[in-house]
Amino acid sequence: MEKQTVTIYDVAREAGVSMATVSRVVNGNPNVKPSTRKKVFAVIDELNYRPNAVARGLASKKTTTVGVLIPDVTNLYYSALARGIDDIATMYKYNIILANSDENEQKELKVLNTLLAKQVDGVIYMGTKITDELRDEFERSRTPVVLAGTVDPQKELASVNIDYGKALKQSVDLLVKNGNKNIAFVYKSDDSNVNDALRLAAYREALEENGLSYNEDYVIQEANSYKNGQAVYDQLADLDATAAIFSDDELAIGFLNVAINNGLKVPEDFEIVTSNNSKLAKLSRPELSTVVQPLYDIGAVAMRLLTKLMNKEDDISDKHVVLPYHIDNKGTTK
Repeated sequence: MEKQTVTIYDVAREAGVSMATVSRVVNGNPNVKPSTRKKVFAVIDELNYRPNAVARGLASKKTTTVGVLIPDVTNLYYSALARGIDDIATMYKYNIILANSDENEQKELKVLNTLLAKQVDGVIYMGTKITDELRDEFERSRTPVVLAGTVDPQKELASVNIDYGKALKQSVDLLVKNGNKNIAFVYKSDDSNVNDALRLAAYREALEENGLSYNEDYVIQEANSYKNGQAVYDQLADLDATAAIFSDDELAIGFLNVAINNGLKVPEDFEIVTSNNSKLAKLSRPELSTVVQPLYDIGAVAMRLLTKLMNKEDDISDKHVVLPYHIDNKGTTK
């Protein structure tokens, strides 16, 4: 026999109080007698009642729930952002629905619509590709949206990130200072990736500013995964590149291990600078030079900004927050 769902009406009936009183108890309203509060909680425990967030939202027009769209739940970069989001959500008493899109545009739209159907109060988007279809859904829903770890080229959506172009240029400057002239740039094989588009433009500018020529052979597009490090190594092995900048840590570590297995010394023979400062960059041996992004802070600030948008607070000075970063140089023996 199917177990029946316990409702607020059941709790009110068993406790001998009104449904409004049960609602006040559940929502922490102080205007309830201690004895009544104790009696209601006793019934809640006895019946194992779990308040329905959507039902509560029908009355308050809020579900205190936030949807988080994540491209790849296994990627340490995104998990670090999610930790910051979750901690601040807990602080402000919001629940999180984490939805993985597998970096698939159609699944992303489906997942977003599922979140919106659950009446989430806001959405945090951690992808790096804002398609026209996705933007249309954001606008149609009128639900507050904050981008975490990416930017909106049209400056319409609120965002929290670092200056990806500036960080890339400083990475090139570092490698040039260390004596490198043939510097490769390895990024995800997707031209619509907003962050990598910024990095690619900055890469060309940095080469020019350092008096170096742009060589398209040194620009390699490869999907962000450890196993694709082999493909990158194969492409660079026939070139005379002495250094590479990677837009993804997992791909960088994959390349590093394949290079070492093939007798290449890092950083003596080949220097690597990666971009995300996830745990992988610290666990690799040798450790890699990296752009140190404040990953936890990006997530935390994005969630705090979303709370302000959801509650229509007046003290939002800037909807486009750019956080500081630095480059951790592990040095070179060249």
